[in-house]
Amino acid sequence: MGFFKLREQDSAGDAKTLGETLEALKYNSDGLVPAIAQQYDSGEVVMMAWMNRAAIEETLETGRVCYWSRSRQAYWRKGESSGQIQKLIEMRFDCDGDALLLKVDQTGPACHTGRRSCFYHKVDGDRVVIDGEPLINPEELYK
Repeated sequence: MGFFKLREQDSAGDAKTLGETLEALKYNSDGLVPAIAQQYDSGEVVMMAWMNRAAIEETLETGRVCYWSRSRQAYWRKGESSGQIQKLIEMRFDCDGDALLLKVDQTGPACHTGRRSCFYHKVDGDRVVIDGEPLINPEELYK
C-alpha cells in the first residue's frame, strides 16, 4: 500500500517528515507534479504550473514560489522578469500525492497576459467568454 493511501487512516496531528513525503509524491515521467496557485486571502485560483522536487524544496526554503518551465526547460521563479512575484503562505499536498496546492500572496497579475488569473476563459452555456481585462499591458509587464 502506498504512502498516501496509508495516510488516509492517520488522525489529525499525525506527521511524517517532509523528505519522505516529497519522496512519495507521484511525479509524472518528467519528474513533475502540477501545482495550483491560489490567492491565500480571497481563495482566487490564479494559475497552474509544474514543480519538480528541487523547485518544491527551493520554494519552501526561500518562501518565493519557484516552478519548472516545461517550455524553457529551466527553473522559473515567478516574477523574475515581470516583478509580479508569488510569496508562499502555505503548501499542501492532495490525498493521492499527485498535486500541490500553493496558497500564495500574488503581487499584481499572475498571468502572462497581464490578467490577475490565468483562468479568464469562462464557460457560459455554449460559449466561452473572456471575463477579465488585463491589469497591465503584457508588453509593459515583460520589458
